[in-house]
Amino acid sequence: MKVLPFTLLVPDDKSVISEHIELPYFYQYLHRHDEWQITWVQRGEGTLIAGNNMHSFRPGDLFLIGANLPHLFKSNPEYFVGDERKSIRACSVYFNPSGILEGLFNLPELKTASAFLKNNRHGFKVPEKHSKHLAGKILEVHQATGTDVLFNFLRLFEVLQSIAEETEALCPDFYSSNLSEHEGMRLSNIINFIMRNYNNQIDLEDVANAAYMTPQAFCRYFKKHTGHTFITFLNEVRINDACKSLVSGDKPDCISGIAYKAGFNSITNFNRVFKSIIGQSPRAYIDAYNNVSRVNRLAV
Repeated sequence: MKVLPFTLLVPDDKSVISEHIELPYFYQYLHRHDEWQITWVQRGEGTLIAGNNMHSFRPGDLFLIGANLPHLFKSNPEYFVGDERKSIRACSVYFNPSGILEGLFNLPELKTASAFLKNNRHGFKVPEKHSKHLAGKILEVHQATGTDVLFNFLRLFEVLQSIAEETEALCPDFYSSNLSEHEGMRLSNIINFIMRNYNNQIDLEDVANAAYMTPQAFCRYFKKHTGHTFITFLNEVRINDACKSLVSGDKPDCISGIAYKAGFNSITNFNRVFKSIIGQSPRAYIDAYNNVSRVNRLAV
């Protein structure tokens, strides 16, 4: 199954593409495309895999994703069980400064814009305090027609430039997105296998077999293309899932149940891994979240 590269259908009369989707879940395969992507998540929760890094997403989150960066908005498992009450909704803008917009980005007036793209080649998550304003700018692009599409896009782009210093890249600068199509398909299949099975007891041999590789060859391949060992990546996926469960309101005090649900076979191991990744214990994480939520409620 070819999932990399992903080709966007570009209308002849459009230099900036916008789309609004409402589906049971996000496109479930790791993919990449020549266009930069700005996505506003209006409804839905899950994990964004971008290059060799992961980020939780929830309604209101907004991301800039660099050109040709392999990515996947992986919806939470509950979106795949046929519950009609669960669905996702998102609005995205796509643009290619090396394609049809190349002439525009080569103008002297957009010299800083070209530098912005170079300095943020992997993209970033928009800080929460700017999300609402940028979401409005995305809607202006989506709802515009004719030349207003381009004018509104440039206004959106100006806001992205103005907040860049407050952001962190979606993945480390050393990460290379220059995967061959064959490597991209193989890596996609590996990550999809992990994301489908992380809450089960999978080991190195299981994932190596899924990749049609020996365990030794798989370890070298996975480390080369993700910067993580398999166990490190698997643990981060599981802890990411556990963090969402700990603060979801669904029996948040049942830490052991959340640990086993995320794929850990002992509460001791879960606590150790959780603290090594998050920097605090699960209980402290819950308390910190509740304290922030309480302060936010009082401030409203």
